[in-house]
Amino acid sequence: MEKPYILPRRASIDKPLRIAVFISGSGSGLNALLNYQQTPRAHITKLIISDNINAHGLKYGYDNNIKTKIIPLPDIFDKNRQRILHEGLINIELINSKVELIVLSGYMRILTPSFVAKWKGRIINIHPSLLPDFPGVHAHRDAIQSGVKISGCTVHLVDSGVDTGMILAQREVKIIPGETIQTLQDKIKKIEHEIYPQILDLLCEGQYHPMS
Repeated sequence: MEKPYILPRRASIDKPLRIAVFISGSGSGLNALLNYQQTPRAHITKLIISDNINAHGLKYGYDNNIKTKIIPLPDIFDKNRQRILHEGLINIELINSKVELIVLSGYMRILTPSFVAKWKGRIINIHPSLLPDFPGVHAHRDAIQSGVKISGCTVHLVDSGVDTGMILAQREVKIIPGETIQTLQDKIKKIEHEIYPQILDLLCEGQYHPMS
């Protein structure tokens, strides 16, 4: 049985919510968020975590003097134990940095149900489709191949499923004739960089209410 969502405290500009951003790649969403936070908000990035030592987005943490940690998967054979140990190391960093909300931004690992249970309601993600349509890692490809005329992005809380958590907001884009995975990705990324920080504002200001 799924645990209920326990949302973070209501924050303010004077007492902003302490955020950890998880990345795996370019960090374009992280960069957009950090630029947005140049104006004081009800959230502030205090920790950046990546599972990938070569993630380009790490530079945004270093450049902004934000605590930035690379936590690769432990080198052990048992995959289940590997995931649990990895998330244990992450959880230690979250606790040490007094993190109150996890923001997934191009983080390519699926979190285990045990980790999600500890943080449910305090993990937020953005997915490049209009969920529940086209979950998973090939959302752009799947949308184009299906022949739909509209795609977009979805901001949602994370639960133990894959892209199945409580939807907070969505924004649409048109799929035009001749659309490619790259052109659709570029269009959706642009709106992701706009909507994600805005929804973070609302969540941190207490504009959403917990659901099971």
